[in-house]
Amino acid sequence: MEEIKRIGRELVAKGAIIDYYRDTMQIPNGNVAKWDLIDHKGAAAVVAVREDGKLIMVKQYRNALERETIEIPAGGLNGRDEPTLEAAVRELREETGYIAENIEFLTSIYTTVAFCNEKIDIYLATGLKKREGQDLDEDEYVDVYAYDLDELVSMIYENKIQDSKTICGIMLYAYKTGK
Repeated sequence: MEEIKRIGRELVAKGAIIDYYRDTMQIPNGNVAKWDLIDHKGAAAVVAVREDGKLIMVKQYRNALERETIEIPAGGLNGRDEPTLEAAVRELREETGYIAENIEFLTSIYTTVAFCNEKIDIYLATGLKKREGQDLDEDEYVDVYAYDLDELVSMIYENKIQDSKTICGIMLYAYKTGK
């Protein structure tokens, strides 16, 4: 494949979570193209499994979809340099009130490779201990539920769970456990 080269980048808008850029690209056939880029600082997510085998899930309103979704606990990094393991531990505690004795890396995903560089590292948390309540940001409202793995896999196949990080995390865990 011939080289594609960026010859310019313009910041179109700076947001709280993302920055939007317009890139000018030189493509191999000699043409110049304008491509959009959404720059994201990254995120971490957690497949949290209780001793009874149930997975801890969160339900929250998502503005982009204009509805509530069921997801694994997750959140953005506080800065590009924050280790994703620290973010995963923090988000599990803040969103669900659980802390984990064991946490291991499962995978990294890029959510929308055509125009966004958001990378989410997904972890598996076990040895969960419930502490007192959630510690949500002032703009968060999150309900916490526990589901059997089989029930969550069915919800994915029934199109009731559509969030990519959640699907990836649950299906990797199902594969890992042989279910």
